[in-house]
Amino acid sequence: MRKPEQGMSDTYEEDFIKWDLATLSKAIRNKQLSPVEVTRQLLKKIEKEDGKFNSFITVTDEEAMEQAKKAEREIKDGKLRGPLHGIPIALKDNVYTEGINTTMGSAIFKEYIPGHDATVTKKLKEAGAIILGKLNMHEVAYGTSGDRSFAGPVKNPHDTNKITGGSSSGSGAALAASFCYGALGTDTGGSIRIPASFTGIVGMKPTFGRVSNFGVFPLGWTLDHVGPMTKTVRDNAILMNVLAGYDENDPYSIDIPTEDYTALIGTDIKGTVIGIPAGDFFKGGDPEVEEHYLQAVKKFEEAGAEIKSVNLPDMEEILAAFRTTLTSEAYTVHEERLQNFSDEWDDEVRDRLFTAKDTHAAKYIAAQQIKKQAIKDFEKVFKEVDIIVTPTVPILPVNIGEREIVLNGSKIHSSLVLNRFTGPFNLTGLPSLSMPCGFSETGLPIGIQLVGKTFDEANIYRFASVLEQIL
Repeated sequence: MRKPEQGMSDTYEEDFIKWDLATLSKAIRNKQLSPVEVTRQLLKKIEKEDGKFNSFITVTDEEAMEQAKKAEREIKDGKLRGPLHGIPIALKDNVYTEGINTTMGSAIFKEYIPGHDATVTKKLKEAGAIILGKLNMHEVAYGTSGDRSFAGPVKNPHDTNKITGGSSSGSGAALAASFCYGALGTDTGGSIRIPASFTGIVGMKPTFGRVSNFGVFPLGWTLDHVGPMTKTVRDNAILMNVLAGYDENDPYSIDIPTEDYTALIGTDIKGTVIGIPAGDFFKGGDPEVEEHYLQAVKKFEEAGAEIKSVNLPDMEEILAAFRTTLTSEAYTVHEERLQNFSDEWDDEVRDRLFTAKDTHAAKYIAAQQIKKQAIKDFEKVFKEVDIIVTPTVPILPVNIGEREIVLNGSKIHSSLVLNRFTGPFNLTGLPSLSMPCGFSETGLPIGIQLVGKTFDEANIYRFASVLEQIL
């Protein structure tokens, strides 16, 4: 396989580090680049630079190089497995990897080595992807800031004083720093979309049940989603093509045919209808976030879509039901460990888990009734519009460790703000994607959220690709 320097410019080797997944895949497929060389250069970059960002917990140097050599042999022999063949990917550290530490960002699990791969890990390996290692995360995925981990806080590559957002903090940072070409995250209340917004990348929370959770350590059984995080919309759809599908090992997996999620990318949106929330949905948000959001909505309109103000279901009620569900399920998942490992928890995470200790079953059941009604109400909204568009997060990234912020003249805990626009769509299970829509005056990324009807991921990618091209 031809080395990058053979017949190419001197800057070629340096440039490919910053390429998107699709561009790299084409170069590897055409034998212009070696998976071994790409992997070697990325591992060097991680070793040299990740001290600034702390995005990895475990780097699997030897395993990655062996996988790269295998991929190179197969591609050389014409045995191409698909667009992920030879592509370096990294995994959030709650996704099981057989024989490799999977810590959940917690001292309790720092020595834990799974005996099997998660279904999504297995699918990536079968597609020929190269696993670079395991990414840092908020402890047990229970946090929106991404700065509580036994391995230390993840730092935002756009400003290392700022949070990346959680809980898939390392996934966002690793992509923003060009340490990998794709990453897996998990999203229970915004944990893919919040870091995607704060680090300027693309993150998809698929429809609940679309991607298997088997072999992914749970936080909230009825809220957990695994999804792709990438540099571009097309890259995200390419990764979704590999991840999606029914899995009998996951009791929440839904047996429905998958599709080519790239199929609608490049299709125009003329004559479509985009819903934007009516009323005081944005009350208390950062003016810069709202400004860039409205500018993006205007771009959709210029591309031929009709913009329609819609009355969403009671989002405050849905958000409260989401939080009741999350706290109740998270406490249940960790109840025994809270007793047996009381001294090994991060104080903030432990205290947050204990908030649901005395939650009555009646409150949880009432939340499930709100969930059922919300799903029906959103079905009615989607009879009027093709997608719903909101900001991903109401505010810009705060400083690492900062918890009190001021909104509408009142102090409020940042955790109550960061998932305000994302959490409701975990409760309803609707697919939603965050993508960049601009930068603040201080250079911090701002994200926009595209929400679709159930199992309509391909259509979300359609709208996202249009906006991405314009911006």
